Amino acid sequence: MKEIVVSSRVRLARNYEDLPFAGRITPEQSEQCVQRTLEALRDLKENYTFYPLRGMEEDDRRALVEKHLISPDLLKNEENAAVLIREDEAVSVMMNEEDHLRIQGFAHGADLATAAENVFSIEDTLQRSLSFAFDPQLGYLTACPTNTGTGMRASMMLHLPMLTILKQMGKVNQLAAKIGLTIRGIYGEGSEALGNLYQLSNQVTLGRTEKEIADMVGALAGQIADMEQALREKTEQRDPISFEDQLWRSFGLCQHARKMGLKEFMVHWSNLRLGADMALLPISVSACDKLLTLAQPSHVQKAAGEALSPKDIDAYRTEIIRRAINGGT
Repeated sequence: MKEIVVSSRVRLARNYEDLPFAGRITPEQSEQCVQRTLEALRDLKENYTFYPLRGMEEDDRRALVEKHLISPDLLKNEENAAVLIREDEAVSVMMNEEDHLRIQGFAHGADLATAAENVFSIEDTLQRSLSFAFDPQLGYLTACPTNTGTGMRASMMLHLPMLTILKQMGKVNQLAAKIGLTIRGIYGEGSEALGNLYQLSNQVTLGRTEKEIADMVGALAGQIADMEQALREKTEQRDPISFEDQLWRSFGLCQHARKMGLKEFMVHWSNLRLGADMALLPISVSACDKLLTLAQPSHVQKAAGEALSPKDIDAYRTEIIRRAINGGT
């Protein structure tokens, strides 16, 4: 399960009790939301960097989305939106998204416990001096009713190439829906499952404790990972030459291609990671996971250090890919 689950995330939605929700909040109140959050978190032991989205370069904003440190929705409120990011990028606190605060904790692999520990530590610090909108019966109040309750979303990013190729994702979706979970694409709701990457998360937060939510997501992730692993082993045993040929073709293209679009890259990246996880290709899973971020459009632009046309981005992406392939680790 460890390598099939790429990463874990826990997110809390919180609103200050004395400020209007999004849609009715004024620019002055939005700024107040930012300032009181920064003041409450100023004495954190770890190093954090504050990023107001207003005035940030477009590629810098998009790069944060590509790392999942902010949501695409935060970009819609660029005038008043901001984010506080821990130095190791294991925590981010979005301000003025759909809710006043979206506190996110991240961990590599199947480790919801660490992600949860990070977010609840931030919440505890905030609650020492501030109060959130809360109802004794409903729980934490949020802009969207589906987040009311614990306000917590626990999610795991899974790499599921064989379940996708063998058209088993419908079965996976049914398993998730039966217990109130959902499967989404790489950037959440409404996004594609590029690279055969899927986010498994809870659908609602009302009526369940934080532990129950995390346990449900973790248990189903383990079941899905077992299904994926069984299909990998079965497919390799049935026709090892064809199976390995597919992986090595992607490896060869990534070594030698001189232009590659994002969607094509994600197809080959999935094969690279599958081969790495099964010890069939001379590259590590960690190198594949780093490459996933580095080859995204805004990261390519930033690495080039100059404005690139879409065609030039596709060309420079292959340079980044070749360096990762040649490094191998």
